[in-house]
Amino acid sequence: MRLRGYDVQMELILIAVAALAASAITLVSGFGLSTALVPIFALYFPLPLAIGAVAVVHLISSLFKVVLLRHAINWGVALQFGLPAAAAAIVGASLLGLLGGFAPLLRYELGGAVHEITPLKFVVGCIILALVALEFSPAVARLRISPRALPLGGILSGFFGGLTGNQGVLRSAFLIRLKLSPEGFAATGAVGAAIVDLSRLAIYGGGASAVALSVDGPLRNALICATVAALAGALAGRRLVRTMRGETLRIIVGGTMALIASLMVVGIV
Repeated sequence: MRLRGYDVQMELILIAVAALAASAITLVSGFGLSTALVPIFALYFPLPLAIGAVAVVHLISSLFKVVLLRHAINWGVALQFGLPAAAAAIVGASLLGLLGGFAPLLRYELGGAVHEITPLKFVVGCIILALVALEFSPAVARLRISPRALPLGGILSGFFGGLTGNQGVLRSAFLIRLKLSPEGFAATGAVGAAIVDLSRLAIYGGGASAVALSVDGPLRNALICATVAALAGALAGRRLVRTMRGETLRIIVGGTMALIASLMVVGIV
């Protein structure tokens, strides 16, 4: 796919910086990698391809974190949350393909360029805005969730993960209230994320996304760049948690996400 006039080197730098920062903060907050990368990839590639490519990056990063923190995994929580999430991710990923085939809701001209508001971009943008708002809502900080609600949390996280590529916010909202250690929280969340990624990639891989990932040079380069940066970010995250408040980076990522998601809703990106 052509990059619409964007410089290729600047594109890769933007993707690398986003992946590095988001992967580091994910180790602290439990979310951020897909949330940051999907809109960045969507600037240059069709949204279904962007979500599929980021799913690959997210899976590799999650498996890397599982290996790094394997001693701290709570397998009971991981499976109770992850198995329902896997089934729901398949449903969400299937719905992604359905929404991607719909005609644009609106087409308009702005600044000499034609923009389209598609059902998929509108839905994904609204969901991302809702998830960002949910994460920073004071009500969420006061919320108490019973461990018996873990399967419900898995269903919600898996469904939105399959549909939009953004699963971490809901996953963290449930896991953070189980009194796990910081390493246990990160490690157990990484297992749940990997389970969802495997499930949704089984659906994405059956369509055009798999073909594009193998033959589209710019997409493949972006994928490699993001993966390497995400692995480096995961390593840096272990130091970050000792030297910097995760809330600062979360605000930066959340603000950027809200801006780009808003532009998705109105069809500019």
